Amino acid sequence: MTASSSFLGLPDQLADGNLCRAIIFGAGHGSTYPDKDSSGYMLAADAIRSASQGDAPLIEHWDFDVGGPLFDAKPPCCVDTGDILTIMHDNAGNRARIEARTREILASSAVPILIGGDCSVTIPFLAGYADQGPVWVLQIDAHIDWRDELHGERYGYSSPMRRASEMQHVAGMVQVGLCGVGSARLTEVEDARRYGSHFVTARTVHAEGVEAALQHIPEGARVVVTLDCDSIDPSIMPGVAARTPGGLTYTQVIELIAGLGRRAKIAGFDLVEFYPPTDIDGLSAVTAARILTNVIGAIVRQA
Repeated sequence: MTASSSFLGLPDQLADGNLCRAIIFGAGHGSTYPDKDSSGYMLAADAIRSASQGDAPLIEHWDFDVGGPLFDAKPPCCVDTGDILTIMHDNAGNRARIEARTREILASSAVPILIGGDCSVTIPFLAGYADQGPVWVLQIDAHIDWRDELHGERYGYSSPMRRASEMQHVAGMVQVGLCGVGSARLTEVEDARRYGSHFVTARTVHAEGVEAALQHIPEGARVVVTLDCDSIDPSIMPGVAARTPGGLTYTQVIELIAGLGRRAKIAGFDLVEFYPPTDIDGLSAVTAARILTNVIGAIVRQA
């Protein structure tokens, strides 16, 4: 990718000998439900990259969210390798390509950062860690995503945490930001609780702070974070398909990320469910870009 089209103007590879700590890639489609048009998600990664360009000349400047220059006054150690091929309704093919790319990045000892796509991309992303376990999952989402199937599809956007619970390398999960109503019924809530998932609602975070969620993550654990943009209040993240009032604030999200980086080890991160057709004045894209910048900063600073 060119510097003018990549996230923060990052290169697509580093010079020989330079350590690569994180690798960004995009995947516009995962497992789409029958007769559903999910083409709007294909716009997400490039919209976020475009929104990051204003900060591209500033990566050596002091970032008050991160607590210093993005790369901690060291050479850049993150690359953006662009989007992998995904095709709407080629569900099995998309899952195979996302999992394969995740495994490639992990084999290089870098941390994968995936820009979706709806949250069905999370299933193959997590599957890519099968040889890297155990890992915990921190899901930041308005919904629990525990449906076994919907419209005959078991790998769609209503099912990623159900599928994660079936992965032997997933040691546990914390689900934070829950609010409103979604596809979950009483039976899905009971199944998630029976599995041992820790629910932390948005209201709890508003009242008690992010420690209400972080306390459930074992210290030193390797954690894969999946951030569904509908977990963020629509006043700052309107560009989603399911706007839910009462969501998390930007500050709460970046405090979760920074706190996790201090308590445990961020082993992977995906940002999903940003839907550019519903964005307002590019606000969601800017917010998403800033969140990803904080993720990079946290990864750079962890041991």
